Amino acid sequence: MRRAAAIACGLLAALALVGCTGGAAAPRASGPGAAPQAPASPAPGSAAAAPASLQHVVVIMDENKPAQSVIGSVAAPYLTGLARKYAQASHYSAITHPSLPNYLAVTSGTTAGITSDCNPPGGRCLDTGANLAEELDAAGRSWKMYAESMPAPCSTTNTGLYAVKHNPFLYFPSVTRSAAYCRAHDVPYEQLAVDLASAHALPDFSFISPNLCDDMHDCSVAAGDRWLSANVPRILASPAFSTQRSLLVITFDEGDAADNVVPCVFAGPAARRGTTVSTPFTHYSLLRTIEKAWGLPAMTANDANSAPMSPLLR
Repeated sequence: MRRAAAIACGLLAALALVGCTGGAAAPRASGPGAAPQAPASPAPGSAAAAPASLQHVVVIMDENKPAQSVIGSVAAPYLTGLARKYAQASHYSAITHPSLPNYLAVTSGTTAGITSDCNPPGGRCLDTGANLAEELDAAGRSWKMYAESMPAPCSTTNTGLYAVKHNPFLYFPSVTRSAAYCRAHDVPYEQLAVDLASAHALPDFSFISPNLCDDMHDCSVAAGDRWLSANVPRILASPAFSTQRSLLVITFDEGDAADNVVPCVFAGPAARRGTTVSTPFTHYSLLRTIEKAWGLPAMTANDANSAPMSPLLR
């Protein structure tokens, strides 16, 4: 009897102790019948707070200028101002020389073994691997290539200031095998003004090649900067940029023999403001940024192993 009474008193004391220890956290329910627990909100700017998807990406590719000859130059007040207002990658490098392999790198993740500025007609000088056009089509996303001074859609002949080597999509057989498909997607630059009229008309992805003068290939940095100052504001003021989270990228295919670090500026509502990022990036990084934003798979080890340019995005 005494032993039983002692046990009972011990149990009562234990219960009283539990009731008095208010600092102990109640255990969370678990199992199929448990009420779900609300996840903690990530801190602002934390890695868990991933940026929203981009509505539109527009890439303008200029020519043959290292960053030091453009950004900060008195000949390029417009692009310099854009870089300071928005975001710039100060150590963004082209892949190689000459032009064409760099255009292929940013649209297919590889130079395809091409080492010259050859033209695609006749079955030579083609990139037969995966490409960004195929990825966008598979994901149900729209795209267009806009080439200034191209005389007709899908033109594979150099004409005046139009250079085929600056039109990478014509090197992809998956684009050119259907004449109707190619004409619908690879168009003269004049079509951009029509497409900018509404956010619905502008494709998800646009690639713009100014002509040989306006891209600074044959003409001066000042001439190319004037072209940007006349054309970029129309893009930034369009419905796709004034009402949606869209990104404009201005970069260059290559620098020169001594310096292959080229300008790369992110602008528009999706770009961080007043930001300079010194992380080393390349054309493969830009491709990876587009892939990550839209959940597209990497096409080669080059883009798969490249970090996206997320620090330039807000």
